[in-house]
Amino acid sequence: MTIVIVRPEDLGESEISRWRELQEENPSLDNPFLSVEFTLAMGRLRDYVRVAVIQDNNTITGFFPYERHSFGIGKPLGGFLTTCHGLISAPELKVDVRSLLRACKISVFDFDHLVPGQPTFASYESDVRPAPVMDLSMGFEAYIDQVKTNSPKNLKTIRYKERKLGREQGELRFEWNSADVETLRTLTSWKSGQYRRTGRVDRFAQPWIVRLLDEMHAEKSETFAGVLTMIYAGDRPVAGHFGLRTATTLVGWFPAYDPEFARYSPGIVHHLRMAEHAAGSGLRQVDMGKGGREYKSWLKSGDLFVAEGRVSRPSPAAAVHWIGRTPVNKIRTIITDHPYLYRFADRVLKGFGRMRSPAQNQSSAPAVKEPWGVG
Repeated sequence: MTIVIVRPEDLGESEISRWRELQEENPSLDNPFLSVEFTLAMGRLRDYVRVAVIQDNNTITGFFPYERHSFGIGKPLGGFLTTCHGLISAPELKVDVRSLLRACKISVFDFDHLVPGQPTFASYESDVRPAPVMDLSMGFEAYIDQVKTNSPKNLKTIRYKERKLGREQGELRFEWNSADVETLRTLTSWKSGQYRRTGRVDRFAQPWIVRLLDEMHAEKSETFAGVLTMIYAGDRPVAGHFGLRTATTLVGWFPAYDPEFARYSPGIVHHLRMAEHAAGSGLRQVDMGKGGREYKSWLKSGDLFVAEGRVSRPSPAAAVHWIGRTPVNKIRTIITDHPYLYRFADRVLKGFGRMRSPAQNQSSAPAVKEPWGVG
C-alpha cells in the first residue's frame, strides 16, 4: 500500500472518476461534504487543503481529504463548516492510521463528524452521536405521519401559524432550487444578523466562505448540487435555506429567516415545505445534522450517526493540541447533551450578541426565538 499526497487541483480525471465510483458504491458515504466537488472547491479557496491518495498494487483504494495547518495540525476538510468527513473508500479498507498521518505530515487529527465504524479510525472513536434526519424514502405523507406521532401538538401549532402567515402577510409561495444570486444574498444577510444577534462569529464576514457558497450554488449535476430554497409571503421572502445534495440526500447547512416574521415560526414552516419538495424531487432524506436544537426531536423520523475522536503521533505539537482542545470538546458535548445547559449557553451567547450590537438589537423583533425560527 502506498500513500501519495496531492493538492485537489492535481487530481486527474481518472482519480476524480474513481472518487465518485467509491462514494457511489459505499452507502455510508452518501453525503455531499464527502463528494469530490466539495474538495475541489475547497482546494481552490484554501492553500492548506490536501488529499491523500491511497493505492494498493497500482489501484486506487481510497482518498483522504484533509487540512494541514501550522505545526502539523490536521483538521477535517471544511472544519467547522461541514457535518461529515472521513475516508472515501470501500467499507472494509483499513489503513495504518499513524502511517497515514506520517504521509500527510500531520501529528494529530481531531474529528467530530466522522463516518462511524471506518476500520482505519474505529479504535480512536471516543463517542458516536446521532444526527437526526427527515426520512423521505417512503414519501412525504409517510414522513408527515411520523411527525404527527412525534409531536401532534407542535405540528398543529405550526400548521396554524402557516395559515396565519398566509392570511396576514400574503399567499405563501415556495421556491425550490432557486438560481438567483440575490436570493442567496438575502439568506446570508439574515444568517449574518442571526450570528451577531446570538453572539456567534459571523461566518460570512470571511470572503472565502461567501465565495464557497457562490461556487456551490453554481454546481448543478445529478449527483452533486447546491440547493437554495425560499418561502415567500406575497412578494416578501420570509425564510430560506441553502444546502448541498447528492443524488439522494440533502444536507442542512445554512437555514435563516427574516426576524420580522419570527412570531409565525417561519423556519419550521419552511422546513416542512422543503421536505415536501425534496421528496417530490426524488430525494430520500434531509440530514439536519447533530446538535441541540429542540425542533429536530420532533421533525426527525430517523437518525444517522457521526463519530467523535482523536488520533495522533507522539510529538510536542500533538501534546499542546490535546491540552488546548480536548477539554473544550468535552464541555461542548456535555452542553449539547443537556437541553437545560444548551438553553442557558444559548442565552449567554445572545447576551454577548446584544452587548456587541446594541443598535441592531433595538431594531430587531423583540421576541425572536431561534429554535422555532430554525436559524
